[in-house]
Amino acid sequence: MTLAKICGLTTPETLDAALDHGAAFVGAVIFEKSPRHLEPLQAATLFDRARGRAKIVAVVVDPSDLLLTTLALGLRPDLIQLHGRETPARAVEVRRLTKAGIIKALPVREAADLDVAGDWGEAADHLMFDAKPPEGAGLPGGVGHAFDWTLLAGHAFARPWFLAGGLDPDNVAQAISVTGAPLVDTSSGVESAPGVKEPARIAAFLSAVAKA
Repeated sequence: MTLAKICGLTTPETLDAALDHGAAFVGAVIFEKSPRHLEPLQAATLFDRARGRAKIVAVVVDPSDLLLTTLALGLRPDLIQLHGRETPARAVEVRRLTKAGIIKALPVREAADLDVAGDWGEAADHLMFDAKPPEGAGLPGGVGHAFDWTLLAGHAFARPWFLAGGLDPDNVAQAISVTGAPLVDTSSGVESAPGVKEPARIAAFLSAVAKA
């Protein structure tokens, strides 16, 4: 059974859609350059309704110690998703500061990009294979691009892993079939515009995952 994460949620209606339709993980993006950015206090207020119903994930990019401490005290996430240039050593520090688990996003465009996964066996609880954004994109993820899923076919990794990048209600079943992904993640794939989630698309995505 594949579990799903809906990322970049910003409203009660869309968070409720994710929770009501069976998302196992819900993500708050704390990154000012993202159209899905929430201030830490906003995130803490919104995501409190998810506690105990799904794993709460704080998505950050090369976060400062101050930001991590703020999130740990307010949002109290179950997991921190590192989406920047963080090293395994930094991930160990993040875990110490937040007492949260670690998801490490790894950008993928070609087979060689998977090689770094082995470096994260001890430092991360989960890996996330996301499409490497085009040069100059300005964002490390959430840009709606997919990579060649066959790169993951037949691979085994030391940690449970997410497939991300360009997944939507129409293609997620195929993506799971090709890769065998135990976990999938979507953000832009359930939006009508950057940062604007649609409850119906969230429901359709989660239904497709459940049937895959």
